Parts: sequence; C-alpha cells; structure tokens
Amino acid sequence: VQLQASGGGLVQAGDSLRLSCAVSGRTFSNYVMGWLRQAPGKEREFVARISWSSGIIRYADSVKGRFAISRDNAKNTVYLQMNSLKPEDTAVYYCAAKSRPTLDYEYWGQGTQVTVSS
Repeated sequence: VQLQASGGGLVQAGDSLRLSCAVSGRTFSNYVMGWLRQAPGKEREFVARISWSSGIIRYADSVKGRFAISRDNAKNTVYLQMNSLKPEDTAVYYCAAKSRPTLDYEYWGQGTQVTVSS
C-alpha cells in the first residue's frame, strides 16, 4: 500500500487548509484511515481516523469542531479539512492506514508540512 499526502502549506491563524491522501496498491475501502501529526520536538500524535464505511469517525480533543476527516472510496482518497487553524496546529501531518481498528497503523505516507503563523 502506498500513501501520498499533499495539501500542506503556510497559512495564517484562522485560515483553512484541506489535506489529501491518495492511496494505491490495495483495496482502499478495506482500511481504516487516519491522520496523525508531529510538531517539532514533540511525539507524533493522533488527529483523526475514519472507518472503511465512514460510519465511525474519531478526533483528538484538540481538533474537535475545527477539523473534519472524510474519504472517497471511489477515488481512493482520504481528506482532512482543517478550519480555524491555530499556531499550535503547526506540524508535519501524516496519513496512515490499518486493516483493523485495534491494530497499529501499518502503512504511512511521507508527510506534508502545515505551518500556521500567528
């Protein structure tokens, strides 16, 4: 499974960005998809995940109400809509895939940088 993340950039506080993650190599719809991020000097942290049917969605408390994860199984793509961005959202964002919700993520994208200036 190959994951290609894109859509990062430099924005101001309060702006929006939409990240995309294109998946190839296996049946995309079989996988739980997630977004995680890693800020400089910090450990990687969970941001959001979505089940294969989009029926189960989870968010980190820090992004609830501001971020929205979605997926298009026909396009083999998962999205992260990020609104009301804050400087503390600055990080490298990674998309990841796993075949079971209880497993660790098995496949990772290369990461896309999001920088939010105050």
